[in-house]
Amino acid sequence: PSHMATGIGRWSSTSPHMSRQPSHMATGIGRWSSTSPHMSRQPSRVTTDVGRWPPASPHVSRQPSCMPPPPPPPKKKSWFERCCCCCRSSSAEEDMEEWRSNRAGRDCNTDRDLNQPDIEATTNTNDRMLVVTSVDLLKGRTGGNRKAHHTHEYEYDDLIVRRGQPFEMCLTFCRAFRAKEDNVILQLHIGNAPQVSKDTLVIVPMVKEFDQGKWGAQVKEVKGNTMYLWVNTSAKAIIGKYQLTVKTDSPGGAFVMQRDPKNDIYILFNPWCPLDDVYMDNEAWRNEYVMNETGRLYYGTEQQIGERSWNYGQFDRGVLDACLYILDRGGMPYTGRCDPIAVCRVISAMVNSLDDNGVVAGNWSGEYSDGLNPTAWVGSVDILLKYLHTGTPVMYGQCWVFAGVTTTVLRCLGVPGRSVTNFASAHDTDASLTLDVYFDENMNPLESMNTDSIWNYHVWNDCWMTRPDLPSGFDGWQALDSTPQETSSGLFRCGPAPLPAIKNGLVYIKFDTPFCFAEVNSDKVYWQRQADGNFKKVFVEEKAVGHKISTKAVGSNGREDITHLYKHPEGSEAERQAVQTAAQYGSKPSKHSPSDDNSQDVQVEIEAQDGVMMGSDINMQVTMQNRSSSQRSVTLILRVAVMYYTGVCRDAFKEEIKELVLGPGEGKSVVTIVKYSEYQNQLVDQGAMMLTASGQVKETGQTLAKQHSFRLRTPDLSIRIIGDPVVGNQITAEITFTNPLQVTLCNAAFHVEGPGLQRAKVVRVGDIGPRKSVTILEHFTPRRPGPRQFIACLESDKLNQVHGATEVIVRDA
Repeated sequence: PSHMATGIGRWSSTSPHMSRQPSHMATGIGRWSSTSPHMSRQPSRVTTDVGRWPPASPHVSRQPSCMPPPPPPPKKKSWFERCCCCCRSSSAEEDMEEWRSNRAGRDCNTDRDLNQPDIEATTNTNDRMLVVTSVDLLKGRTGGNRKAHHTHEYEYDDLIVRRGQPFEMCLTFCRAFRAKEDNVILQLHIGNAPQVSKDTLVIVPMVKEFDQGKWGAQVKEVKGNTMYLWVNTSAKAIIGKYQLTVKTDSPGGAFVMQRDPKNDIYILFNPWCPLDDVYMDNEAWRNEYVMNETGRLYYGTEQQIGERSWNYGQFDRGVLDACLYILDRGGMPYTGRCDPIAVCRVISAMVNSLDDNGVVAGNWSGEYSDGLNPTAWVGSVDILLKYLHTGTPVMYGQCWVFAGVTTTVLRCLGVPGRSVTNFASAHDTDASLTLDVYFDENMNPLESMNTDSIWNYHVWNDCWMTRPDLPSGFDGWQALDSTPQETSSGLFRCGPAPLPAIKNGLVYIKFDTPFCFAEVNSDKVYWQRQADGNFKKVFVEEKAVGHKISTKAVGSNGREDITHLYKHPEGSEAERQAVQTAAQYGSKPSKHSPSDDNSQDVQVEIEAQDGVMMGSDINMQVTMQNRSSSQRSVTLILRVAVMYYTGVCRDAFKEEIKELVLGPGEGKSVVTIVKYSEYQNQLVDQGAMMLTASGQVKETGQTLAKQHSFRLRTPDLSIRIIGDPVVGNQITAEITFTNPLQVTLCNAAFHVEGPGLQRAKVVRVGDIGPRKSVTILEHFTPRRPGPRQFIACLESDKLNQVHGATEVIVRDA
């Protein structure tokens, strides 16, 4: 699921103060620039959307075709932009749209000034010339530079620094440096066409004192032929991989050192720098949201929350290059890469493959034979490295995969980020800011009309930054979603949307706040078709969505409930006011009025036996309470259907009709049992079901409608570490699993990995018989010291979401 807002308020300019529309979103063919021999222009493979979009069929696909799309028609302004003068596009944003539309087929780095010569190394030297013989960036992973910049965990031998903070380097010359007649000039450039005016060419000035947050170099010490320098980078520097050039001026003439790839420098965002837009003034938070390589992803239902470990692996070798490659593939100009808002917009669009051949291809069909079941992934590293090496989307992912990969990219580039799960997450398809459920005259669901849905859960991201493009009060956490669900400015992406705007229903604040608000705080409206074909509102459920919004706690593996950041307390005056504020900007404001039916004296509640192990029978109970002073006769229909976690249901496989008479003030309960034999051949990926209770009160004509989703629990893996965890010393993980079902699991395989411990690996074990156990021994050699996690999951044809993790404390050798 995703929270890409649709319709009103989703399009870029929503206020005269909002002038920083990202300058990086290119649409169409121009987004797939040929910046690498691996970069394929072929759209990602077609996958079905069954289980993702309620009306989808096995033959309907929303993936792009293999033919290039025709030129888009001229963009029409939304109703909101036409009618609200303060929300019309600024000239800067219109210029940005013109840039996007005119760049099809161009390379993403074609900002070259053809009149500017390239920097060429000096080939002819003389004795009086100050020749640079070597450059030492002091880039050792255990050295002072990497430690001070919190980049010592990256499995790279290059210098990696964070912007707005000085680093040390050493130059060696062919002769002694003479301060009165020799000059040293450092140049850093990025991209194919470096220009000073675009900050892609930086001539670092020599200064006596650093001007905080600006480029500068200071001589620390000169000893004979050796010079030690401090170099400070700008707190607004473009992030990416820079080439370093050293020039000298001396009585013997000018010298330019030959470029050496070993002297390239990676510059990242800096949450430790107060002048950086991603500054986070909390060391414990920085350790969690930037430095932590593993996390917890939550799934299931609000009654039974499941959790699984995820290997973000942002410091693994190759991951940083993959993250920068994503920006290249997104067609992002280097000039926009200094802005975390713009960078996050590109990340949101590029982590999914729709419309831009991004990192992960989504698939909700249950058919994954040409890829990997989304539940089998245990981390982001393998996905990102495959994308880097092939340039084609990795198959397949669903919401938690998109969120896990996005967290990796954010943390790798230096943007504080976290994965967030919303239980009972709404997908509003028509910008009404309500979730609408339609029934026929007999209260049978009209699935063809039920395009809105409530996902059991949805995983997206929060990212941390200031919002200088908005009025004050919107800095801090921003919702960001990479799961492709609705488009934003023509691309499948969402956010960053400020959490304070979502909480208070300020859906005119960019980016994509309306859809985010609907996910966590929309009302669920039940409609019944009448004899004349019109629909009557029969019930409004105000507390149906946005429950137990969860993320991993700082410094522990516990779950932190952050619902209060997204919404006011349910039912409070502030929460209702937020709904009314948002409704003013929805496509159908009248839908937020109370139910058309005032005769609501019979209430229905559903309780399902949640947390039942898969393979067991399920008990469900429906309770009705007569709150009137008169007798009520009720006809109740109970339907049980298997559902995808996206809220899309299959046809009901079990139906019961109950007739009840309720005395004044009386309550009664009915119990139904779903046997394993009834559902064992019905289940889809995550073992979820929905009970729909509908009916009518004879005396008043009141229509009853209530839905309740629940899931079946799967077993955990048992993991035990054997051996002494020391860097370079091989140890063993013993992984044990017992099949809880009375059927054979076919083609079973274990997926294992762990940051600093084990690269992603698949261990195939074949078939596992009914109630049988299997144990494997996986040998690995720790690469880095410190607290680590070894993570594993099981993939099979009949049982998924089986996983486990264990902590490994690795000592240095």
